[in-house]
Amino acid sequence: MADGRDVQWVEVTEGQAGQRVDNFLMTRLKGAPRSLIYRIVRKGEVRVNKKRVKADSRLATGDVVRIPPLKLAPREAVREVSDNLRNLLAGSVLLEGRDWLVINKPSGLAVHGGSGVKIGLIEALRQVREDLDFLELVHRLDRDTSGCLLLAKSRPALLTLNAALKRHEMTKRYLALVAGRWPARRDFVSARLDRFDAGNGERRVRVDANGKVARTRFAVRETFAGATLMEAEPVTGRTHQIRVHAAHAGHPLLGDDKYGSREGQRLAARWELSRLFLHASSLTFPEPTSGKPVQIRAPLGASLDAVLERARQAR
Repeated sequence: MADGRDVQWVEVTEGQAGQRVDNFLMTRLKGAPRSLIYRIVRKGEVRVNKKRVKADSRLATGDVVRIPPLKLAPREAVREVSDNLRNLLAGSVLLEGRDWLVINKPSGLAVHGGSGVKIGLIEALRQVREDLDFLELVHRLDRDTSGCLLLAKSRPALLTLNAALKRHEMTKRYLALVAGRWPARRDFVSARLDRFDAGNGERRVRVDANGKVARTRFAVRETFAGATLMEAEPVTGRTHQIRVHAAHAGHPLLGDDKYGSREGQRLAARWELSRLFLHASSLTFPEPTSGKPVQIRAPLGASLDAVLERARQAR
């Protein structure tokens, strides 16, 4: 990052070509919030080949980017990654290829900083992986969801993987513990979803006939006294889709503070569940270069395994 005294002149490499200016700067200025990035671009302090640009302008190989010196106020700086988080993320990589990696995202860590979150997973990983010039999320997970999260280490890989996602060539499966006994024959939920402002600045999702099409496959994996362990596969990728579809079916997820039920809260307390029981357990995607399928599984984790064991003992 600029040290507050010197302008940086950075030449765009082949692997960075096609990247947006704002994302390029986020990688280079690892302590800067996105709002500051937009501000310096808008004021013309960032130049490409000595010309003003917009935040969404695309870079080409050989472009020379002027990056101004920055001195961040403590209140706007992205927090430096702690040693504990650094070690946690370093040990959470499930598998890594030449231009992609899959991490077992911890529950409670937002994928992006912002809205009061000083540091998210992507900002932290960019600090941890200083060897990478490019690192972007291919998809997202809710803050409280754990499990498989795919990131691209090059612009071409990101474009290829995003295209595979749009063509439904990427399969994501989750494990979810829901309240009640899920009907064995109900293996599909189709209900349109709409995002709305809950009134306190929080964005939520509800079933609405005018919302976006959303479909989720469900399969029963294990039944307990008062709860069911489900495997969920979102066919579409809407915000909070699995959580809202499960609640719409009458079986909200345990540990869900947005869409949960009193019965679910009671069971969560009894089984000592202190987080949302939603885990991205497996991910299958075509390898960006070869096109061969890559399948990765993320272990459930000790805390959720312990909850299931308590549920089994209560049967």
